[in-house]
Amino acid sequence: MTEQDKKRIGKFLSLILRHEPQKIGIELDEQGWANVKELIEKCNKHHYHFSMEDLIEIVETNDKQRYSFNEKRNKIRANQGHSIDIDLALRPVEPPEYLYHGTATRFVSSIMEQGILKGSRQYVHLSKDKETATKVGSRHGKPSILTIMSGNMYKDGILFYQSNNGVWLTDYVDVKYISKLLLL
Repeated sequence: MTEQDKKRIGKFLSLILRHEPQKIGIELDEQGWANVKELIEKCNKHHYHFSMEDLIEIVETNDKQRYSFNEKRNKIRANQGHSIDIDLALRPVEPPEYLYHGTATRFVSSIMEQGILKGSRQYVHLSKDKETATKVGSRHGKPSILTIMSGNMYKDGILFYQSNNGVWLTDYVDVKYISKLLLL
């Protein structure tokens, strides 16, 4: 399987496992798990051809670690970023003192007025370091990095979760918790 094939299939898996499982006629359980055998069969019918070995390689080599298998490797799910209602069964975790939010420069004025909203996703996504936030912000245009006072948020009773791939999640970031703006 070429790198180009892995990328193309990975994007399709992201669409199916995070947003539109009905596109290929599968159902996710309440925690977002899909049956691996059914996923492979139905993806193949929709011109996304891969084997179990290919899927394992995609999951293990994905640079963003977007997907996880269960222990038996008979179920798979996206780690976060869902626009459909699922329960990832995440437990609240105390965050580090600061987290970072990468965004495109064109969104900064709106964020500084209304805070960071989750939009169509289940959570606001935050990064543990500026490098990761920069990559995230770069996907949407010229990046800007916001420093989030996550320690203060937590002390104020705001819950945080951490997905399997290390992304920090919360419901909303009020403007008062955004301490710095780094324009790149």
